[in-house]
Amino acid sequence: MRRVAYQHYIPPVNFGYVENDLYRCGQPNELNFPFMEKLGLRCIVWLAPEEPNQNVMNFVDDQDIQLHHLGVLEGGNASDPITEDMILEAFDLILDKRNHPMAIMCNIGRHRTGTVVGCLRKLQRWNLASIFEEYRRFAGPKVRILNEQFIELFDTDLVRIPVDPPAWL
Repeated sequence: MRRVAYQHYIPPVNFGYVENDLYRCGQPNELNFPFMEKLGLRCIVWLAPEEPNQNVMNFVDDQDIQLHHLGVLEGGNASDPITEDMILEAFDLILDKRNHPMAIMCNIGRHRTGTVVGCLRKLQRWNLASIFEEYRRFAGPKVRILNEQFIELFDTDLVRIPVDPPAWL
């Protein structure tokens, strides 16, 4: 009898399906790369202040994925809240269908990623209760009220909507 070898596909921490060809997660490790490869990513929006680790950088290079590092802080620290400019820059990438399939990432996929996704949900006209439920589901016990306040006060009129936006917008 012939044995079949099975490949295990393990998603990264806080992985989630946001919309068609749009995903969210924390920084993947080597165990997650076979799963990530199946997504066929073209682009990663990296929101953490520090660079992804070298294994992720090698994976991005090997898979020919564009990495956009938006989280660079000048004179700030990693616990500082995400900025409006960072959200708008992320939306320029997220709303451009040519960048899909895409993943939005930060170290754990919790706060910065959650804030970007929360602002996207607001742009999609979700109600705040649903936006906060999704944010809290990924943030777990480490919910940051400042991030929820940022999402609530985010002005969607600042977002440049492309001529040919994704179907889910």
